Amino acid sequence: MNKELMDALEILEKEKEISKEALFEAISNSLVTACKNHFKSADNIRIDIDYETCDYHVIATKEIIELAEDVMDPAIEISLEEARLIDPNAEVGGTVDVEINSKEFGRIATQNAKNVITQKIREEERNVIYNQFHSLEKDITTGVVQRRVGRNWSINLGKADALLMESEMVPGEVLRPNDRIKVYVLEVRNVSKGSKITVSRTHPDLVKRLFEAEVTEIQDGTVEIMSIAREPGSRTKMAVYSKDPNVDPVGACVGVKGDRAKAIVNELNGEKIDIICWDENPGNLIRNALSPAEIINVFADPEERTANVVVPDAQLSLAIGKAGQNARLAAKLTNYKIDIKSETQAKDAYGFRIEDYMGDDEYDDGYDEEYDEAYDEEYSDDSYMEAESAEYAAASETPIDGEADDEN
Repeated sequence: MNKELMDALEILEKEKEISKEALFEAISNSLVTACKNHFKSADNIRIDIDYETCDYHVIATKEIIELAEDVMDPAIEISLEEARLIDPNAEVGGTVDVEINSKEFGRIATQNAKNVITQKIREEERNVIYNQFHSLEKDITTGVVQRRVGRNWSINLGKADALLMESEMVPGEVLRPNDRIKVYVLEVRNVSKGSKITVSRTHPDLVKRLFEAEVTEIQDGTVEIMSIAREPGSRTKMAVYSKDPNVDPVGACVGVKGDRAKAIVNELNGEKIDIICWDENPGNLIRNALSPAEIINVFADPEERTANVVVPDAQLSLAIGKAGQNARLAAKLTNYKIDIKSETQAKDAYGFRIEDYMGDDEYDDGYDEEYDEAYDEEYSDDSYMEAESAEYAAASETPIDGEADDEN
């Protein structure tokens, strides 16, 4: 048994995660290369390796020539007299297997054999790394921030380094060497120098994967993330659906005392996350997506993917959000083009009133009749307009408190 070789192979297999079969193939190829350098030919060479004992034999198949003086090339020919020392039944014109002592190879042949083994080990190591990280493509992993590479960052993922490009960094996020961060693996490519891995901190699926890892109900399939819209570093809206009527999908994602959501918000350095219930009715879905704003009417056209939304005058700025963010994220989340008007504006705009759709079955609405009746009863006279105008003017100058403390 070749114990030294076996120990070396076991160490390589454990540390580099390279299979013994690949290593035996490397040894075989290196011995063939050594023979080619030593004898100038290796067409008649084969390598026999015992995988259990690691014993190997280099065998040359030679043609039997009758007389020694007729042997033109000792690498491929052998005299009958020498052949019968190996096989007593050898005959002229036949072949005989001759074992070659690899220790007789010259320095150059040995060095070339070593290079073949080294090259094979490097190739296999690259393949192992590629396969490992290719399985993580479109998933998240933890990395350690290393150093700046121009305007980008190098992120160590363990056995390989990934590139976090400036375009995939969260605006305003400050990274420091040795910081541990979660990243979304965008792409893994096998190139000549190894695996090229690109990662992201801005992709919407980063938030999705974080919730999948944090929320048990998502892992077991009870709760499903239906849609997600994100403006990195600022706010994310996520629509969730529960297959079990006894499970609240929003509550499952938020967690007890908000622990689950807080863990993800902390990972994203304070990025706000709005979680809403998914609804098959586009009007109700749009109503949910525009929360925390109150909605009077939603007129949605599923074919055109457009929706007209009516909100109380005092809720217009909240529905639209700071710099239009709430409406923009709602549009991305629902995949509808949303037009929002206040109740006063809607009175003079076509498509924002119930009567505009009378007899028209080509739309779905999120009309809340109970809310509308209560609203009309509360503001039955014209005196409310003056109060509403004053309240709206004040809202334009001061942030709205609670969940929308930054005007959403």
